[in-house]
Amino acid sequence: MGRPLKIIGIIIGALVALLVVAAITISLLFDPNDYKDQISAGVKDATGRELVIEGDIGLKLFPWLAIDIGRVELGNADGFDDTPFASFDSARLSVQILPVLLRREIVVGTAALDGLNVNLQVRQDGTGNWEDLGEAGESGPAQAETDSGGGETGTLDISGIAVTNAVLTYADASTGDRIQIADLNFTTGPIRSDDSGAIGVDDIELGGTANGVMDVPVTFGVDMPAVAVNPSAQTADIGEVEIGFMSVDVQADVEPFSYAGDPQPSATLSIAAFSPKSLMQELQLEVPETADPDVLEKFMVEAKAIVGADSMALSDVRLVIDDTTFTGRMSAPRGEGGVYEVDLAGDRIDIARYMAPASEEAGGEAEAAETVEIPTELIRAFNVTGNFSIDTVNLGEILFENVTLSVNSMDGKLRMHPIAADFFDGGYRGDIRIDASTDTPSISVDENINDVNLAAVAKAVFDVDNITGMINGSFQLGGRGADMNAIRRDLDGNMSIELADGAWEGTDVWYELRRARSLIKGEPEPEAPATPRTQFSSMKASGVVTNGVMQNDDFFAELPFMQVTGRGSVNFPEATVDYSVTGRFLQKPEFATDITPEEIEDFTEAVIPFRITGPLADPTIAPDLEAMLRDAAEEEAKRLIIDKLLGGDDEPAEGEEGAEGEPEEEKDVEEQLKDEARKRLKDLFD
Repeated sequence: MGRPLKIIGIIIGALVALLVVAAITISLLFDPNDYKDQISAGVKDATGRELVIEGDIGLKLFPWLAIDIGRVELGNADGFDDTPFASFDSARLSVQILPVLLRREIVVGTAALDGLNVNLQVRQDGTGNWEDLGEAGESGPAQAETDSGGGETGTLDISGIAVTNAVLTYADASTGDRIQIADLNFTTGPIRSDDSGAIGVDDIELGGTANGVMDVPVTFGVDMPAVAVNPSAQTADIGEVEIGFMSVDVQADVEPFSYAGDPQPSATLSIAAFSPKSLMQELQLEVPETADPDVLEKFMVEAKAIVGADSMALSDVRLVIDDTTFTGRMSAPRGEGGVYEVDLAGDRIDIARYMAPASEEAGGEAEAAETVEIPTELIRAFNVTGNFSIDTVNLGEILFENVTLSVNSMDGKLRMHPIAADFFDGGYRGDIRIDASTDTPSISVDENINDVNLAAVAKAVFDVDNITGMINGSFQLGGRGADMNAIRRDLDGNMSIELADGAWEGTDVWYELRRARSLIKGEPEPEAPATPRTQFSSMKASGVVTNGVMQNDDFFAELPFMQVTGRGSVNFPEATVDYSVTGRFLQKPEFATDITPEEIEDFTEAVIPFRITGPLADPTIAPDLEAMLRDAAEEEAKRLIIDKLLGGDDEPAEGEEGAEGEPEEEKDVEEQLKDEARKRLKDLFD
């Protein structure tokens, strides 16, 4: 047995020695550079493009079959500029000879390509400069079908792949887009296959810098420790993937999956916590000014992802924005025109922290509100359906609790309905629609508030602490405009408000009535109350809104001592109110212990005019003295006229003309009363 083995060893040794001698002889006698023209001609025949081999071609035959090539350029397609379609500075490929001969094993060293430059171009007609290469491939010899008979296919062992210092450029003349990926490097560790054809790749790394995607260069990187693909079983095992984008780190643990038919890979996905503010600064984006400078410092996501044919679904989502945590599910379409689906529940969000800081100038807060624009582009860009719920939403002094919201946005038309929330001991229900599909967006609301604490609202919204009670309201309003200020000016619709069991602190209408009477009567003013206060059991108003101004004709308020009716307007763009109302005294108030009999006589069944004017935040409410004096003057004028007609002094002489140039006696009594009243009133107010 030993002798045959010895003979085999001698034969193999002799063959190896023969191969060495043959390799040396070929390398001495054969120069591949002599065949550059033939190689270029073959490429020309196959692709129609020019191949220019500027560098030397080096050939080594043993123990590695190694090829080194210098600068090479492949010309552009017909109809495009003279820029080479592709080029590289150097390339190297080496294969061990003996494993191929002895074990049907292909052992390859690191395949290296340096200075690769690929230029992808699209003409105005949409034609790409790579399309003819596909046509050339299709017209070539038919590819042999994969052997599925289960025979041995041999093995592959590659030390690695190294593509360094590459540049990929994409320029689209039809859109004006130009994107370039520079400093592109792609490397792998060992690549191996077994007899079944399964392939494993270790240590895959990809990185570069993208220009043209943003206003600044964007660095990125991809790292995969190991990837395995089994063509016979049509399965893939990607494992862990780490993607870096500027300061953002995305990690995914991909489950093994089949890529046959409709592959649906799944993974555990996480975006490590990063600072959105820092990222915006890296990208040279404008960082919005916020009331709290410490917001936008934390963002992270954890979820399970499933990639389907039409969408990517995220379940078990945990999304953190600063101090707010959302949980739920989301899905995003994989192509254009699809629908985003969202179902998230949050614990709390302090929106006031993210709002613009209040202006130091007077009226800065109002000016800031006026500049709030309708996000038309955002609404048009996404089709979204979903549900949101948040335990608490803080708008500064306004706190909403148990907030629920359903959203449907399609083709630039957004509807938020139903909306529900608890605030200030009461409730809010709403239906909000925004139409951003036209050049000028429009908004409409149908809202109701129920049993809301008026004192808390006044303090939170207007910083006013002089009114109490419960408020109910209904609002059906709509307007058009690019921002909220424009919409307020265009506002149309209907609204109604009802207040109950309230009071005005700091204003005592009963005292003001007594003071007004004393002024008319020429009597001393009554003593002012130590704590002015006016109670009311109810107050109601409804009206029609036109161009931002509500006109109201049914104002009604019931006080302990009178009923008030009137009419007026509320100007929402200017945030002002102007009402004329009258109060009818009903009976002696229980709290009026110091009222005199004369006052009782004068006030009983009396009609008292009031004015409500000024800013909505703090209107002035006081008796209308001008109207009261006018009424008193009219009564006095009537009395004097009647006395004169019944035989008083100062009768006009015979033939004396009246106000209209006619003899006085020719006028009837009514006309004489009117003329005399006008004279007396004119004298009084002059």
